[in-house]
Amino acid sequence: MSCFDAITGKRPEGGKGTKIKGTVVLMKKNVLDFNDLHASLLDRMHEILGQGVTFQLVSATEGDPNNGKRGKVGPPAYLEEWITTLTSLSAGESRFNVTFNWDESQGIPGAVIVKNSHHSEFFLKSLTLEGVPRKGRIHFVCNSWVYPVDKYTYDRVFFANHTYLPSKTPEPLRPYRLEELLHLRGDDVTGELQEHDRVYAYAYYNDLGDPDKGAEYVRPVLGGSSEYPYPRRGRTGRPPTKTDPNSESRLPLLSLNIYVPRDERFGHLKMSDFLAYALKSLTQSLQPLLNTVFDKTPMEFDSLQDVLNLYEGGLKLPEFPALEEIKDRIPLEMIKELVRSDGEQVLKLPLPQVIKEDKDAWRTDEEFGREMLAGVNPVIIRRLEEFPPTSKLDPKTYGDHTSSITAAHIEKNLEGLTVDQALKSNRLFILDHHDALFPYLNRINSTSHKIYASRTILLLKDDGTLKPLAIELSKPHPDGEQHGSVNQVFTPAEDGVEASIWQLAKAYVAVDDSGYHQLISHWLNTHAVIEPFVIATNRQLSVMHPIYKLLSPHYRDTMNINALARQILINAGGVLESTVFPGKYAMEMSAVIYKDWKLTDHALPDDLLKRGVAVRDPSSPHKVRLLIKDYPYAVDGLVIWWAIEKWVAEYCSIYYPSDAAVRGDVELQAWWKEVREVGHGDKKKETWWPNMRTFRELTKTCSTIIWVASALHAAVNFGQYPYAGYLPNRPTISRRFMPEPGTPAYEELEKNPEGVFLKTITSQFQTILGVSLIEILSRHSSDEVYLGQRDTPEWTTDRKALDAFKRFGDNLVEIEKRILTMNEDTRIKNRNGPVKMPYTLLYPNTSDFSRVGGLTGKGIPNSVSI
Repeated sequence: MSCFDAITGKRPEGGKGTKIKGTVVLMKKNVLDFNDLHASLLDRMHEILGQGVTFQLVSATEGDPNNGKRGKVGPPAYLEEWITTLTSLSAGESRFNVTFNWDESQGIPGAVIVKNSHHSEFFLKSLTLEGVPRKGRIHFVCNSWVYPVDKYTYDRVFFANHTYLPSKTPEPLRPYRLEELLHLRGDDVTGELQEHDRVYAYAYYNDLGDPDKGAEYVRPVLGGSSEYPYPRRGRTGRPPTKTDPNSESRLPLLSLNIYVPRDERFGHLKMSDFLAYALKSLTQSLQPLLNTVFDKTPMEFDSLQDVLNLYEGGLKLPEFPALEEIKDRIPLEMIKELVRSDGEQVLKLPLPQVIKEDKDAWRTDEEFGREMLAGVNPVIIRRLEEFPPTSKLDPKTYGDHTSSITAAHIEKNLEGLTVDQALKSNRLFILDHHDALFPYLNRINSTSHKIYASRTILLLKDDGTLKPLAIELSKPHPDGEQHGSVNQVFTPAEDGVEASIWQLAKAYVAVDDSGYHQLISHWLNTHAVIEPFVIATNRQLSVMHPIYKLLSPHYRDTMNINALARQILINAGGVLESTVFPGKYAMEMSAVIYKDWKLTDHALPDDLLKRGVAVRDPSSPHKVRLLIKDYPYAVDGLVIWWAIEKWVAEYCSIYYPSDAAVRGDVELQAWWKEVREVGHGDKKKETWWPNMRTFRELTKTCSTIIWVASALHAAVNFGQYPYAGYLPNRPTISRRFMPEPGTPAYEELEKNPEGVFLKTITSQFQTILGVSLIEILSRHSSDEVYLGQRDTPEWTTDRKALDAFKRFGDNLVEIEKRILTMNEDTRIKNRNGPVKMPYTLLYPNTSDFSRVGGLTGKGIPNSVSI
């Protein structure tokens, strides 16, 4: 080829037959990485030398007898005008033309082979063919990074957006389908995985500790043992540490380049939104600055007004050189956040919704109870079925843990009922953080943290609100855990030192609930448990498989955010250990609690029934009836669950007309076997797993996966800043035990209750660090894709599937209207509460296609994406 031909983009024509016009949409690397000018220049040079990007169509209907009856492959077609095509500045996308010579005797194309002979990779979004003989238009959804050919030992193959069960796949495409799955498994790839590797494989959580740094950074391996079972995470293949061959070596602290398959990484827009600077700066860059800010009592708030100053006026930062000394470690975007437009250096955080309308309403008992139903952790409260509450802890190891709460403690506030009457009428509920925490109390309390195991009993009042009746705080018996616990019971009070003690008791409960929320409700039960499904789906289900097409939107960004969490949040010495009370025992404790995890318990109706907050009711549209009618999480959740389940059933019925079709799907059965025996391999012997032999088992399982990845995660994630951005409402650490009468601490409480409260809960620096983190994690990305939306409208060619998805989206829009109407109804007290904060965490946001991110406090993203 001559240089002139390359520059003009004209290729010599060859072969006979029909010319098929194609349009390719891609994003060049130099658009996504503005520093990679070297790659751009080399790509231009490769074009001039005739080393471009080629596409070869593969027939779906005609096999090549000389190549094992694999689909016939057409001649290469080159992208046209690579050098002269301008890039869209808004989306970073480029559109190229490509012209294929295609002989009609080769049938209808069903796949395309893409070869990149440039120096650098590019992100291939789609290929669209027009004028295909006997077919017309064919669309290929690619959404994948294509690296130079020397990075692969195989061809990159993309399939048209048709949907096929394995047994229905056109014969000429079957070898390509099988080989693509083999490549993604990467079972023959050894050593440390590189960014161009497309390998979905499993590993234990053996990369949280850093034993080479010293004993204080040693953490147990999670997964692969009965002591610490855990879901699997994606393999990176990094070498072991020098100190411990069972632990994987870690990357430098500020590196975010931890391996996940490249197609699983955040898009450039999301990365530029916040992660490129925010997570890096939190752990190190801000600490030296913040340590110099407060002069009166370093590391402590002096009053609640000091806390409010974080949002109202900002905390004045010191005269610089303080900022000058660290400016090289704080990216420009962060400095802009710290320095106001008038040039005065202040640290100012967004105002959390919980104090937006009323600065004091968070302290009320009604709001304390309401947040168990409509707050950031509304998945723990359960109906009290026996009184006094009992324990499931092994009495041989821990002694008797029957509660010390008596009828005398609570009957004065039961509105005329006896305890027995309240139990029988389903009026008593409990927030129970006793059994999960008690085995760790001695270890946690040997550090600077001082916590209790707690039980909180509440009454369901006639107006639908919850009234706290008693709080029990427990510590291990001083003679040893085998002797049980030492319990203190506190009841509501409005005046004097008793009121201050009651506020402290509620704070200790909030600390327990905050830690359990972050570790279990949020991290374990959404992030960690979904990752094995992401890996297994990519290893065992072809992109043409209907269940792959159903579930893949609900996996977006999950492996990436989990990898970043292991690198900077849940690792030894990471932000989580620094800001939440279990400290170094946090992840170990989550592994112990994972022993009781069951996927089937996390289908919303099953969860509500298990917690006793609902009962079976065949006459109800959802087959369950709530015992707390005004339970915003459950009320909104049930209609969303029903919409998901209806959509999944309609979709799956297109491809599975019978139970036999489910049993006969070899890819589906291999997927389910791998999820159970490998991805969640520490639970493979448990009998609760669905057998995946019936249509109902398939639809219930897929509905549960979608629910967990979308709505459940939204409910426990995006309320973090609105509720816990004001740390007095959701403290994460307690540093003192309850003051005892006759002690100096008790006298201090009588004189300065606000000061004692602040010295008991999360410290100043921990507050700023923790709040800064949850501000980031509570933000919706500007490229978010919400439940009921897809990132491409042409995700399938099946009209029945597209129509069913449209009905799903329409249903969600109706749910949005319903939520807004309920939030405006003043008779429904728990929708807004004393803080006047409408419940929108399960507002789908499907109707908003503007993709506006930020601290909106509403919207259900498709996936665990942050």
